[in-house]
Amino acid sequence: MKSYRKELWFNVPTRRAFVNITSQVEDCLTESGIRDGLVLCNAMHITASVFINDNESGLHQDYERWLERLAPHEPVSQYCHNVGEDNADAHMKRQIMGREVVVAVTDGKLDFGTWERIFYGEFDGGRKKRVLVKIIGE
Repeated sequence: MKSYRKELWFNVPTRRAFVNITSQVEDCLTESGIRDGLVLCNAMHITASVFINDNESGLHQDYERWLERLAPHEPVSQYCHNVGEDNADAHMKRQIMGREVVVAVTDGKLDFGTWERIFYGEFDGGRKKRVLVKIIGE
């Protein structure tokens, strides 16, 4: 069995964003030479997420509104974590959206359902963060 590891780095200038990273993960898969196996994509920061869903701007706007209702950024004084910080909401948004995804690899391709794409979710931007791509298989 082969193993491949790469870190993708992001520095999103806005506080929150959803970035389609599917093509970068596909590039990693090509580099790995693995034809059948599994891809793990893992957000390596506690205020960022990796998730799978549709690449549709209306859905992303819905996510933004929904997450803000569930864990509003302001007032920052509502959170115990925010003593000296202002990102408690980002931790909660990450918890909701998830830390990682696993995708099957079949015949050298990501084995997606219709419309599925991989996204990096940023909830406390303005600094460098990374996503681990780990691929195992034959």
